[in-house]
Amino acid sequence: MSMYRQMWLAIILSTLLALLGGLLASTLNARSYLTEQLSAKNTDNATALALALSQQRADAVMVELTVSALFDSGHYALIRVVDPLGKTIVERVAPATARTVPDWFVRALPLNATPGQAQISNGWTQLGTLTLVSESHFAYLALWKSVVQLIVALGLSGLLGGFLGAMILRRLHEPLQRVIKQASDISERRFVLIDVPQVPELRQLALAMNSTVTRLKTMFAEEAQRLEVLRISANYDPLTGLANRTFFLTQLLDSLDTEDTAGSTLLLVRLANYSRHQQRLGTPAVNELLKAFASVLDQHAAQVHAVAARIGESDFALLVPGPTGAHDVARKLLAGLVEASAPLTGSGPAAYIGMGKLQHGQDMAGLMAQVSGALVAAEATGDNTIREAGGDAPTEDDHQTAALIRHALAGGQVRQLSFPVLDLKGHLVHRDCTTELMLDGTQDWQPTRHFRQVGEAFQLMPLMDLSAIRLALGKLGNEPGLAGLAVSLSALSVSDKDFRSHLLDMLRNNQEAARRLRLEVPEAAAVQHLNSFREFVADIRKAGSRVGLGQFGRHFSQVDALHDLGLDFLKVDSSFVRGLQHSTANQLFLKSVASVAHKMGMQVYADGVIDRAELAALEGAGFDGVSGPAVKDPT
Repeated sequence: MSMYRQMWLAIILSTLLALLGGLLASTLNARSYLTEQLSAKNTDNATALALALSQQRADAVMVELTVSALFDSGHYALIRVVDPLGKTIVERVAPATARTVPDWFVRALPLNATPGQAQISNGWTQLGTLTLVSESHFAYLALWKSVVQLIVALGLSGLLGGFLGAMILRRLHEPLQRVIKQASDISERRFVLIDVPQVPELRQLALAMNSTVTRLKTMFAEEAQRLEVLRISANYDPLTGLANRTFFLTQLLDSLDTEDTAGSTLLLVRLANYSRHQQRLGTPAVNELLKAFASVLDQHAAQVHAVAARIGESDFALLVPGPTGAHDVARKLLAGLVEASAPLTGSGPAAYIGMGKLQHGQDMAGLMAQVSGALVAAEATGDNTIREAGGDAPTEDDHQTAALIRHALAGGQVRQLSFPVLDLKGHLVHRDCTTELMLDGTQDWQPTRHFRQVGEAFQLMPLMDLSAIRLALGKLGNEPGLAGLAVSLSALSVSDKDFRSHLLDMLRNNQEAARRLRLEVPEAAAVQHLNSFREFVADIRKAGSRVGLGQFGRHFSQVDALHDLGLDFLKVDSSFVRGLQHSTANQLFLKSVASVAHKMGMQVYADGVIDRAELAALEGAGFDGVSGPAVKDPT
């Protein structure tokens, strides 16, 4: 039983005991008073009647007549006169009449008044003894009314006391619930502060809890800052703050290996007349020009969630994701670079841009050569120019493709494949899922990643994600021994309320399977839709499933906003894993990430492991699991 209910029970019981005690004491006092009054009345009336008869020197006939007249007044239950020898001279007894007071009340509280007795005499001669008992009906009626009034008064007092008790308990309950909620949040890896209540005991508890949360947040913030320094020193250019060449090429290689890379674009940017500027302006001024270039690149990269880097002395690169209009990005970028460099370069050319589309499985060296050729062609014009390698490839009609996707989802032309995630001892942790569609008119299964650009343009990603989750829950329900399945969600799904409503219904209807389901959200989507993601995590965890971040590390500078989400796992982006055996700085960074995540109760996985060398480098980082081409199903 909760403390709140125990306090309520204690208040109710103590109030009832107090009311019953007060009622009993008052009733017994009233009965005692009425009994004494009846006894006194009996004695007084008997004495008065005996005195009157004695003064009248009454004989037996006079006694009988006087007693009968007095009895007929209706105020007496018994009047008896006996002579000195014990013979009854006259006796009048009132017959039993219906009472207006309940019989049980009379039996429970009898008024045992003492009968009044007096001697009747004639001079010095004793005529007899008079015994008189007054009628008690009026006394019982008065006692009954008194008890009823007491019950009403005490009942009203009890209700008032209950209301005041409720007010006091509510005043205690609300801050107590806040403290309990804070403790629950800490256990679920959400570190939030609460308002300090005015109740002294709860105030001390809340201050202690807030102090603990503040220390934890400070510790995690310091760890995150230290890790950010490590990440920047390993992967970023010290002058411009952009990604360095090694990190960018790793990102590019990873993008080329990813099946959903179609539509992404590589932009190479060159500062015009770099050598001439250096001779004319000097190194400090040229460095400021490079910083201005980097600032414009970084600003445009943040707007479209691209990766910007400095890959040479005067060369920069921008990796623009698929759904973004790369041509518009390039035009706006060039205009921004011209404006930023105008104070130093004057009216001459400021920048040249070469661009080219990425294709899955394409050779990185070939891609770089093609885009570099476009960059050279732009430079050859001698003006601020954009050149594209190869032009745009023909694409399918997007509306028709969207209709085919909807038809395939509605018709159940969907299947799901899974790949193992193993711990570093080779044991299965769970399996990552990928979903495929068979469109009408084809006999080939195609990954839904191929349709991501169309899916995002036509708001189809929530439907595809729901289909993937439905398949995963079905597989988990049919295979109770399966450790778990992980499904990756899109940014559109996380911020879609209808998607969340349908998802929660599915999880509630499949509770046993839902406990083994893991939902993975890209880090960029979580950072971009932080409030929606916070609500999403809370709802999914209440439904029993686990939630984590995928592609973790690309936006690490913003990860301090994620400390209070209660995440279950992190999946580090493959760009940090690629070539890990050759990067001591990245090894130290990933080891620190794992350490901080474990302190927050999260598991850490590495994605995209392609060979045994990377796997060996991860063994010392404290990761909980790995996936990728080098990871095979345990035998």
